Amino acid sequence: MVIRFSLEMLEADYIELGKLLKATGACSSGGMAKLAISEGRVNVDGVVETRKGRKIRRGQKVEFKGSTIIEVV
Repeated sequence: MVIRFSLEMLEADYIELGKLLKATGACSSGGMAKLAISEGRVNVDGVVETRKGRKIRRGQKVEFKGSTIIEVV
């Protein structure tokens, strides 16, 4: 499944990984997002990411639980 989001809705040119998982509905809460990240269940650009504050910018691909989260340009 592909989940699409837009940075245009934000005031910054990035979104923190934990907030992205919550905002897109990939995780039901911020706590669930933090847990998934700390357990190494989230990939950013094909690499396991364990930093919940990792800045996700245009063109980056996040994968979690069989879903790919990409930005709509």
